[in-house]
Amino acid sequence: MTQSPAILWFRRDLRVADHPALTAAIDSGAPVLCLYIDHEFAGRPRGGASEWWLHHSLKSLESDLEKCGAKLHILRGNPEVLIPSIVQDIKAGAVHWSRRYDGDSIELDKAIKSTLKDDGIDVHSHPGSLLREPWEIKTGSDTYYKVFTPYWKACLKAGGIEDALPAPKSIDGWNGNLKGSLPIDDLGLLPTDPDWAGGFDGPWTPGSAGAHERLASFLDGHVQHYDEQRNVAANEDGTSGLSPHLAFGEISPREVWHETRNNSEVYDVYLSEIGWREFSYVLLYHNPKLGSENFKPAFDNFKWDNNKTKLRAWQRGQTGYPFVDAGMRQLWATGWMHNRVRMVAASFLIKHLLIDWRRGEEWFWDTLVDADPASNAASWQWVAGSGADASPYFRIFNPFTQGEKFDPEGEYVKRWVPELAKMPKKYIHRPWDAPTDVLVRAGVKLGGNYPKPIVEHKAAREEALGRYKASRE
Repeated sequence: MTQSPAILWFRRDLRVADHPALTAAIDSGAPVLCLYIDHEFAGRPRGGASEWWLHHSLKSLESDLEKCGAKLHILRGNPEVLIPSIVQDIKAGAVHWSRRYDGDSIELDKAIKSTLKDDGIDVHSHPGSLLREPWEIKTGSDTYYKVFTPYWKACLKAGGIEDALPAPKSIDGWNGNLKGSLPIDDLGLLPTDPDWAGGFDGPWTPGSAGAHERLASFLDGHVQHYDEQRNVAANEDGTSGLSPHLAFGEISPREVWHETRNNSEVYDVYLSEIGWREFSYVLLYHNPKLGSENFKPAFDNFKWDNNKTKLRAWQRGQTGYPFVDAGMRQLWATGWMHNRVRMVAASFLIKHLLIDWRRGEEWFWDTLVDADPASNAASWQWVAGSGADASPYFRIFNPFTQGEKFDPEGEYVKRWVPELAKMPKKYIHRPWDAPTDVLVRAGVKLGGNYPKPIVEHKAAREEALGRYKASRE
């Protein structure tokens, strides 16, 4: 008697190695229908940059599955309707998926699970996106951690990160014709008019192979200097560049953890960045509105300007502050921004332009290839001062001294703000201080081919601190 098929529903876990849900489906002995459903992510439409990445990531997954003997079936629509329908059509006996931790996805999964169980279908949710589930590590008072350092120390003390599962050598794939199945190209994920993602191809290779190549390159030497080099904006090798691969689940945190610990003696600082991702998911799991509501309700009283003209200038990299502008242009050109510059650019939006952190989070969601519901929300709230374990609001990054410290030669600015390419490094981060003859020789006309500062730093800082004080009173 032929065993009923099992459905493996891929979501943000687009890989075949170290995939507990896939392994369980294979081990059941049933033919496995490998399924992806094009649907909104974390309760909101995907950003444009994420769609570009998703297209290429699905192509990579499709190829990896074909090598194992399975076909990737792709549908578009509401999973709450589609999953029970597919189960009925192919007479599936079980459905497997990797857990998700944002509130909207949790509720969706609960609803699907309830419907399937009522119909007598086995439903199995598996870990696979984190080193530890968000409810595992607790404080002495049996609550979740709200401060990163003690959380990460507790994680390290707990030890016992399980080994990564090997990729399957073969899959008994269900390769029939699934009603409504689409080729990847028909999802229309790539921009066409205009093709604003033309600069994405150079720095990125989406998919599991690209993820492992990037990790291997990083561990081959760059990790040895990670602590000193990770904040140098112009150093493209100073960070691992794994964030989009992790965001789409093309490589698992367990794989990163064990590869790093096995191949480097200098890993603590780098792995703490993986820890911040874990902590962000703890916060999101316990606070489903983390991306839309202040973690600290006191910030609900803060008076924002939300000036649309200033927001647009920030988005376009036209603030007149070179370090900020370089970051925003790097983001638009490549779908990614150096982490140090992210903090400075975010602080500038919130504390210089007095624009609600949620407007910045929305822009990053749309433009980052590594847009992630937990890291995005937790990091923006950290900068704003409204989050758990947040940077205090009165810590206001100085946009030009940050540039001088982390881009001392001006290489980063000159690459992304070519109008300033001929400025001497003495003035590259504050061109408004340059004498007229220096500006002329550099071909820079402030207010012409490069904007004057959109706000004055000292005045903006004092205004922000005044409003912070007023909101607390």
